[in-house]
Amino acid sequence: MLLKFFKGTSPAVIFFIAVIFATVWLSAFLSPVLPQTHSNDTHMPLYSLLLNAMGKGHLPSVILSFSVAVIVVFLIINFNTTIFFINERTFLPALLFALLVAMFPEFQMLNPALPASLLFMVALKRIMAGYHKQGVAYNFFDAGILISTGSLFYGNLIWFGIIVFIGIALMRTVSISEIAVTLLGLITPYLITFGLYYVLGNDPDELLTLIYNNLFNRSQVYSFTRLTIVTMIFEAIISIISIGYILMLQNTKKIKSRKTFSLLIWIFVISLAVYLAIPSASVEIIWLLGIPVSYFFSHQFIYWKRKIVSEIFFTALLVLVLLIQALYIFL
Repeated sequence: MLLKFFKGTSPAVIFFIAVIFATVWLSAFLSPVLPQTHSNDTHMPLYSLLLNAMGKGHLPSVILSFSVAVIVVFLIINFNTTIFFINERTFLPALLFALLVAMFPEFQMLNPALPASLLFMVALKRIMAGYHKQGVAYNFFDAGILISTGSLFYGNLIWFGIIVFIGIALMRTVSISEIAVTLLGLITPYLITFGLYYVLGNDPDELLTLIYNNLFNRSQVYSFTRLTIVTMIFEAIISIISIGYILMLQNTKKIKSRKTFSLLIWIFVISLAVYLAIPSASVEIIWLLGIPVSYFFSHQFIYWKRKIVSEIFFTALLVLVLLIQALYIFL
């Protein structure tokens, strides 16, 4: 059975996950959307620089996107390996994250949320490193800087700065010092950016307008196919089941595991809130939403007592995503 195989940790599992990962990225290589070189009044500053560096050819941007995605997947595995909150050494989160983001083939190309997701994963590791740390935990300063820097690629990541404060509340006895260093971390990249704008002779008001547009201008409406809608409904059902199962088992878990899952649930809630409430947010947020969901699904598939049901759900998810990819390439 597929799920039973992928729950393992043998070299064969790593190989087949790599094969599936490469397969769902075929659409990016075979049916690319050519990236455009945008001016600085269109995208956040760091993403504009990245687009300009990539030029107009699609191949460098697709290779970069694939490479960044590989790093994000590695960080997703490493996060559980380090904290061990699922209580199983498994590569399932990597596979499930790859399937989740592959649901929207257009956003497997270079997009602002991709580099932002990488910095966000590193920020999560820094937040969790503050657990039981003696004295002022400057990890939260690091996390603030990482999230704020990521927002210079993808503006809506700045809303996830709330996660750092939630992390302080979950991991620590709340102190003014740690709140202050977190705020400083979130502000510092923007102070540097405004300073560079001024030094280089640019108008800081233009940067303010740029930031406002990236946060509050309505994004282009994404056209959902029927198959994508069916897949989203299917994933929503698994999400509800898996979050409910985690909440039901919270009291049986170790303290650090409980806090980690609580943080992931908050990330899930904030991701949905940003998508629903912020006009500039679109389906590219799957690069952030997919992080907690990949862990929720992994936990559910590993501990689901009804093994046949879990096998059916996992196989159906895999088939649905592969169908989305195939239709995107051939239609």
